Amino acid sequence: MKTATRMIKSYTIDPEIDEYVAITKGERSASERVNALLRRAMIQERNEELEAEAAAFFAAAPGKPRKGTLDFQKAALRTFDRD
Repeated sequence: MKTATRMIKSYTIDPEIDEYVAITKGERSASERVNALLRRAMIQERNEELEAEAAAFFAAAPGKPRKGTLDFQKAALRTFDRD
């Protein structure tokens, strides 16, 4: 576990979430379990955003290559010609 300075905050959570935390916390405190769950949720949310960004980036118009792709291909061909 990280040894970082902790901030005391007060949030209202649903009873079902409190029950889930109590059931799944094991030897850890409820606060540690909530922090672990929130970290996982943050990572998952970040990954979903990155997936959506990648999908938008690679979703080129059908049959029309992106300018960046063409520039990269030209640079690669110049590199091959030098070798």
